[in-house]
Amino acid sequence: MKNDLMRYFEKDRFAALVGIKLVEVKPGYAKASLEITEQHLNAVNIVQGGVIFTLADFTFAAAANSYGQVSLGINANISYFQPPKGKMLMAEAIEISANTKIASYSVDICGEDKELVARFTGMAYRKKDMINLAE
Repeated sequence: MKNDLMRYFEKDRFAALVGIKLVEVKPGYAKASLEITEQHLNAVNIVQGGVIFTLADFTFAAAANSYGQVSLGINANISYFQPPKGKMLMAEAIEISANTKIASYSVDICGEDKELVARFTGMAYRKKDMINLAE
């Protein structure tokens, strides 16, 4: 059963265009997947780095906003370790630290073989506004 936050994030048009699916979201945590297609490959025939970054950034955003408070990314970094194997990417975001204004997250991106492909770290600014789940 999908919760309100999952339905809210399904409205992310760019994530939908890329093919990202939100698998799970709960306070301080999110998991998303992406089925790799020909359109995700670069000239070297491996997944383009921007695709991996987009998957990580979306998963980070879902985790950062999982409390229902509008949270916006203010810093992001990614390290790429190896090209993914298989046709699926999974991203898992966990909250590292948080206070009333700033929260930090780590996102691991793995291939179908569960091997680490990249690690993303992100920092979010928490606004006073709450997400309008009724829209």
